[in-house]
Amino acid sequence: GDSWGIFTFLCAALCNLPALPALNCSEELGAGQSIQQTYDLTRYLEHQLRTLAGTYLNYLGPPFNEPDFNPPRLARAERVPSATVDLDLWRGLTDNARLAANYRAYSRLLCYLRVLDGQVGTAELRHRLAHFCASLQGLVLSIGGVMSSLGYPLPAGPAAPPAPPGAPAAPNDFLKKMDDFWLLKELQTWLWRSAKDFNRLKKKVPPAVVTLRLEARGF
Repeated sequence: GDSWGIFTFLCAALCNLPALPALNCSEELGAGQSIQQTYDLTRYLEHQLRTLAGTYLNYLGPPFNEPDFNPPRLARAERVPSATVDLDLWRGLTDNARLAANYRAYSRLLCYLRVLDGQVGTAELRHRLAHFCASLQGLVLSIGGVMSSLGYPLPAGPAAPPAPPGAPAAPNDFLKKMDDFWLLKELQTWLWRSAKDFNRLKKKVPPAVVTLRLEARGF
């Protein structure tokens, strides 16, 4: 009868499964997941920097560790990439332009931080700075991954060195500490703005999807 015919068909199909194409399930790691990971890393660095900045400013001592200390930015600090751009102007840039600006800024900030790491006098603070530098290096690579996944080229040329050849060093200890203060201040602002950038970007780019791929065997 019909039941016996169906049973016979199923047995024949099971016996010939090795000859059928294999059905594989794989997750495509696309731009959406890369953006999410970069956003998460940015927020982690924000949290990490709050602790590091407090420790480092205490190391610098007064007036740098005083809550109301807000000095004007000196010309010496202009080498540090500034995040003090009008928010409307920043949001008016293309995604590519904002990503490239983030990539260049963190590459340069990382150079400054590595110099800072070699100058501090306590082992604990050097350890914290080294750990933060490693995380920031990961952020630079992650931003590069986002740009590649979206089809954007990386900014050309290496990151600018902390001080070009022949640049004068800080003439006194206070101005050197001022340079360090502005480095941390600008880094905090960059991370705050980058978190907002990647939060908006991940809403524009759909998350990774699960795709089914047929791999034919024996054909």
